[in-house]
Amino acid sequence: MLLNFNNSNINRLAQNAEFGIERESLRVTSDGRLAQTEHPFVGDPHIDRDFCENQVEMIGDVFNDPAELNRQLGSMLDEIDAELIKNDELLWAFSNPPRFGSEDEIPVARFHGAQRGRSEYRRYLAEKYGKTKMLFSGIHLNISFTDSLLQAAFEQSGSKVKSEFKNDFYLCLAKRLTQYAWLAVYLTAVSPVADASLGVESNLYSSIRCSEHGYWNDFTPILDYSSLKSYIQSIARYIVNGDLKAASELYYPVRLKPRGANSLEKLLQNGVNHLELRVLDVNPLTRTGVFTEDIRFMHLLLLWISGLPDFDFDEEKQIQAIADIKAAAVFGNAEIKRRAKGALDEIKRFTAQYFPHFLPVINYQLDKLTDGNSYAEIVSRKFTDGYIEKGLALARRYQGGGGDV
Repeated sequence: MLLNFNNSNINRLAQNAEFGIERESLRVTSDGRLAQTEHPFVGDPHIDRDFCENQVEMIGDVFNDPAELNRQLGSMLDEIDAELIKNDELLWAFSNPPRFGSEDEIPVARFHGAQRGRSEYRRYLAEKYGKTKMLFSGIHLNISFTDSLLQAAFEQSGSKVKSEFKNDFYLCLAKRLTQYAWLAVYLTAVSPVADASLGVESNLYSSIRCSEHGYWNDFTPILDYSSLKSYIQSIARYIVNGDLKAASELYYPVRLKPRGANSLEKLLQNGVNHLELRVLDVNPLTRTGVFTEDIRFMHLLLLWISGLPDFDFDEEKQIQAIADIKAAAVFGNAEIKRRAKGALDEIKRFTAQYFPHFLPVINYQLDKLTDGNSYAEIVSRKFTDGYIEKGLALARRYQGGGGDV
């Protein structure tokens, strides 16, 4: 158990957390093809691109209130749309890409000068994994507890060094979150429909990017959570062995991140600052790509797992955690739905005991288990017929300031 919620001070402090988001999307032409123009936001600290030149990545600030984070995403989208409209371009609202003819339409991001190495790294990824997988867009949610909560937990823990306590705290949280990442996938999967050019049949998966067809390493990483140094060494071993070129090539559902620039060196030097949950789809049912209610649930999920006992996250459990994510991405998986109901019922009991004002958050998730109410089922009904045409209409709606679907 990481946090004692029977302690009134810890309970009060745990009700706040810190949230940040990176949201990826693709720029498309008015006829639904991948835009071939250069990235129009060079130098903007909040608007970048990851793999390909026709991608837009929105990088939000850190907020205590998820609603404020979503408002900032809306403001960034206003800025992006104002620029894209000049070239008659739109922002694609789905995790799955629009129609494309060949990988020639997927230009590697063009970085220049001191950043030229970023393009070289992406060309390496293109050669190793193929460009098509790079077209998947997603939401990366960064989440951490407040310094006030960590200080209170440290004082109760009996630990001698706060930095070591904080690192151990997040290591334990990361392995438990990895073990339950399947639940996050099941509840937020919203990309069952794809164009035939992607090469995956529609409605086999609720989230193609989290399925076996998604962006995974060609091996299942086994990480050492016994200490921060051991965790870093277990990643570095894959780099030394040639399995990975850099730590950023570790395509894992949960990452431990330092403050600022991300590297193993910075992580070892500065310690863990936050967790990055990487399994959320871009939700086309809302302009910002993520509902505030889902961010709040990820906070509640962290609270729940913070009250669970520690465990040995051995090789077998780590392999099972990744397998569970891929299983949760299968459309209509009845066994995963049964497990999701059991987990949500447990979280609801926990919430009713310690955080009753969060009950609407858990009820919002439970409602998705009603037949026809999951995000994937809604999107399947709305977009299976006419994915490109309806996707373009949706992109125009959002560019024009239209509200949620």
